[in-house]
Amino acid sequence: MELKAATPQDAPDMAGVHAQAFDTPWDETDFEDLLEGEGIFGFVVRGEDPAGVLICRAVAGEAEILTVGVAPWARRRGVGEALMTAAMGMARQAGAETMFLEVDVDNAPAVSLYERLGFERAGLRKAYYDRGANGRADALVMRLDLTSRPV
Repeated sequence: MELKAATPQDAPDMAGVHAQAFDTPWDETDFEDLLEGEGIFGFVVRGEDPAGVLICRAVAGEAEILTVGVAPWARRRGVGEALMTAAMGMARQAGAETMFLEVDVDNAPAVSLYERLGFERAGLRKAYYDRGANGRADALVMRLDLTSRPV
């Protein structure tokens, strides 16, 4: 699999992976618009097909993972960790000292990955995620001190 910096031209592949990973996916325009924004960067992982996507914003010393998703067929193969590690490195290069993300409280594999990468639980957002017909889900807010842990 290959990890590369995302460009607006990657929006169709990114939207395709996002649709596999989330109940309420972003479309191509969402990815195009974000990737053209100030302080925004992203990554895409490809194997035979697009496998994973990540979008991050780094502004004023902070970085926020806006979305990270891995296609079901590519899970548990290191795709999420590769995306997160790349984002942490890029955020540091952009001058971020802290990184934040939200994750569904029921997504134990993702929570475990983030904790393994050094993220700590910082809060809870009630009914944050829209699961469509399955209702709403809470999100953990997680925080990483980018100055204390090298990539």
